[in-house]
Amino acid sequence: MNAPAELARQQPAEALAAQFAAVRARTVALAAPLSPEDACVQSMADASPAKWHLAHTTWFFETFILECFEAGFQPHHPAFRVLFNSYYNGIGEKHARAQRGLITRPSLDEVLAYRAAVDARIDALLVAPSPELATLVRLGLQHEQQHQELLLTDLKHLLSMNPLYPVYANDGALPPVGCAPAGWHSVAAGIVDIGFDGDGFCFDNERPRHRQFVEGFALATTLVSNADYLTFIDAGGYADPALWLSEGWSWVCDNALTQPLYWHRSDNGWHEFTLRGLQALDLQRPAIHLSYFEADAYARWAGARLPTEAQWECAVHSAGPDRFDDLFGACWQWTSSSYAPYPGFATADGALGEYNGKFMVNQYVLRGGSCITPVGHARATYRNFFPATARWQFSGVRLAK
Repeated sequence: MNAPAELARQQPAEALAAQFAAVRARTVALAAPLSPEDACVQSMADASPAKWHLAHTTWFFETFILECFEAGFQPHHPAFRVLFNSYYNGIGEKHARAQRGLITRPSLDEVLAYRAAVDARIDALLVAPSPELATLVRLGLQHEQQHQELLLTDLKHLLSMNPLYPVYANDGALPPVGCAPAGWHSVAAGIVDIGFDGDGFCFDNERPRHRQFVEGFALATTLVSNADYLTFIDAGGYADPALWLSEGWSWVCDNALTQPLYWHRSDNGWHEFTLRGLQALDLQRPAIHLSYFEADAYARWAGARLPTEAQWECAVHSAGPDRFDDLFGACWQWTSSSYAPYPGFATADGALGEYNGKFMVNQYVLRGGSCITPVGHARATYRNFFPATARWQFSGVRLAK
């Protein structure tokens, strides 16, 4: 039976319980191919071990839901409150992010038992959830879906450190390459409405919906491909300071960068490390794992630029997603917009107010969604954000002019 149709026939409490079970099960399934060693290691300070993702998403439900709504609440393990807190200063102490890979205990089995125990306690509350509890559970599920993507992103970086180039999973095919004809979608200058406006879920940084003036522009209907980016490399793109922002050029020189993060050149040509191991570079696929600096330099070399987030959203709404290739299914797309609050944005009270607002500095907005974004998680108003040097994310380029 079609799962969405079945959920639609269920009562709200039953549907929420089914969604909770499905999302929680998917996270465990993503970790299933991993050994305890795979799940424990941290490849860099910006990444987290798979075991930590499994525990932190459970910590979220325990801390923000069980602690508030369960009668006679007792923590599963008192130390977990500190160990698996990410950045919520309102909750209290945190284990240092850069040292998450040193957490050999609790074991992976103990973390999975922690998940199962919290799931059972949440299930008991979902028999008759209050509106406030249901809202927090939905937020927790969206939070967990973000970590499902992060788990795979961080794992890919970890496995890429291994000279054996191990395969995470080899079942199924890669997402198909989009087939929309290359071109441009033009939008006339005018005042447009930007931001979420509906009854479904959105994060607080997507609101409030507001007006912006945009000059006339055109947005590319296709993403920059590996073939496109290889041409940029062969043309000396990484050796020409005129193409780079000053900070970006310093970053390129300091790190001796000559190609994207997971590209490898050998006597047999170019290869790319993927979650399915080292593969011959597919020239037709979108170029991914590019930093903001690389995206901006490529755009300048191509005689174009990166779109603002308002232009990206406006174009998608005006033309519809079918006009564009791989809008949500290949990679997050850099915009030239700094991550900042929308006019009228207000931070929520309490520790949950730390979810988005406090990160609105020194980061750029990405739009769309990637091939590892959970189905149904992304939307046209979704605002992803990372610093300009971030390359381990599934980020690419859609040009504007």
